[in-house]
Amino acid sequence: MTHSSGTDVREYKAVLGHFCTGVTVVTSIDRGTPAGFTCQSFSALSLDPPLVLVCVRKESATWPGIRRSGRFAVSVLAAGQQAVGDRFARSGVDRFAGVDWRPSPAGMPFIDGALAWVECSVSEEIDAGDHTVVVAAVTALEAGTARDPLLFYRGRYLEHEPREAVTR
Repeated sequence: MTHSSGTDVREYKAVLGHFCTGVTVVTSIDRGTPAGFTCQSFSALSLDPPLVLVCVRKESATWPGIRRSGRFAVSVLAAGQQAVGDRFARSGVDRFAGVDWRPSPAGMPFIDGALAWVECSVSEEIDAGDHTVVVAAVTALEAGTARDPLLFYRGRYLEHEPREAVTR
């Protein structure tokens, strides 16, 4: 399949899949019920003020509820949390079933055992092709005790050998 730009969709995915990403779960409380989805398109955006961005598929059935709350948490998954990443990527299931979580200071769910979590409030949404770029202000954050991240590379989770971090 080729898009109007002339770019082949399979080639686009194959080439950009060479960029290794972390795996996050974006969560909120929608009308009293936990809601969330797996997201690879998460990034730090600004130090002053502290902002992050999350890219959400426009077809997402979960994002409208998170948007309603105006707040969300991002859990950065740790190595060994592939099952959590898979669970939150599925549609039509209770994504929180069997997943341990705790509330952030504002009550947003964050995943136990995550490498880190960031609590956010929605600042702006930008239309971008088949996605919405969500800019969010960081309201709280914390690093967990896990040492290694869950990584995604070329369409699958990347198995890696734990290494000591290099600090500069």
